[in-house]
Amino acid sequence: MASHPPPEPSSNSNKQGWAEPEEIHVSSGGVQAYTDDDADCEGRRPLLLGTPASAECYSVSAAALPFFFPALGGLLYGYDIGATSGATISLKSSTFSGTTWYNLSSVQTGLVVSGSLYGALIGSVLAYTIADYLGRRKELILSSISYLIGALLTAVAPNFAIMVVGRFLYGIGIGLAMHAAPMYIAETAPSQIRGMLISLKEFFIVLGMLLGYIAGNLYVEVVSGWRYMYATSTPLCLVMGVGVCWLPSSPRWLLLCAIQGKGNLLETKEIATRCLCRLRGQASPDLVSDQVNLILEELSYIDQEKQVGFREIFQGKCLKAMIIGCGLVFFQQVTGQPSVLYYAATIFQSAGFSGASDATRVSILLGLLKLIMTGVAVLVVDRLGRRPLLIGGVSGITVSLFLLSSYYTLLKDASYVAVIALLLYVGCYQLSFGPIGWLMISEVFPLRLRGRGLSVAVLVNFASNALVTFAFSPLEDLIGTGLLFCGFGVIAVASLVFIFWIVPETKGLTLEEIEASL
Repeated sequence: MASHPPPEPSSNSNKQGWAEPEEIHVSSGGVQAYTDDDADCEGRRPLLLGTPASAECYSVSAAALPFFFPALGGLLYGYDIGATSGATISLKSSTFSGTTWYNLSSVQTGLVVSGSLYGALIGSVLAYTIADYLGRRKELILSSISYLIGALLTAVAPNFAIMVVGRFLYGIGIGLAMHAAPMYIAETAPSQIRGMLISLKEFFIVLGMLLGYIAGNLYVEVVSGWRYMYATSTPLCLVMGVGVCWLPSSPRWLLLCAIQGKGNLLETKEIATRCLCRLRGQASPDLVSDQVNLILEELSYIDQEKQVGFREIFQGKCLKAMIIGCGLVFFQQVTGQPSVLYYAATIFQSAGFSGASDATRVSILLGLLKLIMTGVAVLVVDRLGRRPLLIGGVSGITVSLFLLSSYYTLLKDASYVAVIALLLYVGCYQLSFGPIGWLMISEVFPLRLRGRGLSVAVLVNFASNALVTFAFSPLEDLIGTGLLFCGFGVIAVASLVFIFWIVPETKGLTLEEIEASL
């Protein structure tokens, strides 16, 4: 494919040779940055406006696979959550374990259940150091390899120690995938459907959980059934790895590397244009070249050629992005998401549901509800926007937490209140924090700092999850279940205030427009 030459240097060009923004206008609609080339091409095209720039041309079929293969990393994460709930029952059964070491202590059981969480924390730290060096695509390939080795080791483990090593390796794959997948999807998806695609990744996580619950239900009464549960994920690991190898690199990452002196600019620009043509399908090569030029102009304007220092991710606009992203994923966990689901089987049993005595069937029921509500969020996120879903969903979460608190303190005979509260919580979570948290952290970080900034946000997510998981039982013994859920409700109110005053709307904006707005 013939490459399009870069813009001719102007009187105020920088050292790379494309025009610096000539003037910045401020109006009631927001800040607008213009360039000489913009004036020549389309009158004046805004890099940042209160409304989005002209829509990107794209083919739905071309956008599907660059979403699908990275999203399998989310599906494998969800599958691990679902399968482990059944695997622990199978592993500890003297009848169905198929091992001589089935009599696990509470600490050993905790290592099996939380081993992947510890690995995810390690993977998040690892992502901070390697993400910008490897790029989004190679990080996804590395995560698929870690997934595969971890799943195989866990499935064939001859003893408890090998099983724990496998759980840790699988967890490292989770940490890398949950860092790279939303970043790759955000950087390659058309702005009109970016929110839907990243939210659809959450749909894949929930689908994975449901598949894990189903696998647990199928194999829980089979000898060595836990081995089959973990081994079932290995074909998906292979599909993910092979599929991601076929995908093009992120054009934005390629251009950032060239800006930072890690490659020839003209050659990299030609490669980035070819990659973007593949990602957009039927889009005109001229339009794709224009978009590449716009990305280059924004990179040039904000002086992206400097190398990233650790302190820089806590300064300026990245600090604002860090507050938004880390705040959302922190509240996502500390509003009690792991703890509410912990009580699901007990609540259904108290309500007299026939399937409530079987934890795996209850999990399948909740998994279906989560899947449906996530699907609703996927369909409306790019029409309604991020803020309305967050505000509405978290309001429902707040109400449900106070209802649960009331059930455990005042309304112990009204089991229907607990059931309604549980279903309301699960539904509202999947409309708001579930998909929108991952969506926002993939959008708000500046390109040069996105790899490291997003790794910190993912680390906060998994660390908060671990904090809530480990603190729940001691706090429950100390203050009681009712007061604990009331505390979660107060935190949910605080998260509503945070969303209302801090979290911006990013619907329809390109990543460069979001970056400029910060």
